[in-house]
Amino acid sequence: MLLPGGRPMRNQTKMVSSTHDQRLTEALAVRVMGWRVGPDRFIKSGRNWIPRWRFQPLINIEHAFQLLEMAAKTFTLATTPDGTFTARVRVGDQYGSASGEPKATSIALAVARALGLETPDDAVSRSPAYPGRKAAGGK
Repeated sequence: MLLPGGRPMRNQTKMVSSTHDQRLTEALAVRVMGWRVGPDRFIKSGRNWIPRWRFQPLINIEHAFQLLEMAAKTFTLATTPDGTFTARVRVGDQYGSASGEPKATSIALAVARALGLETPDDAVSRSPAYPGRKAAGGK
């Protein structure tokens, strides 16, 4: 199917995911890194900037670790015997966790969930405490 102008229609699911990933990356850059969002770039302190494609915490493990260093009070990264990677992160008084591959995505999603940002499966995966621990004021 073609769009106006003769352009081919892209997979809508991929477009939605890509848009969500971009928004999540922007939110993490603002909330964690303290950057501002500009057209096609992130504006850092001192009027320095980087192109958006140079900060990809959902894909690049180095960028995901930058988020951990800036945001997390404590974190646990583990691989279970069946090979599942899990990241558990504490930001302030909130916890977030995510499991799966790639590792960068799990780390970035755990940070985002701890911050209360909207992520896939948010209602199921985000909890106020690590699994097995009571939340503050919990029963």
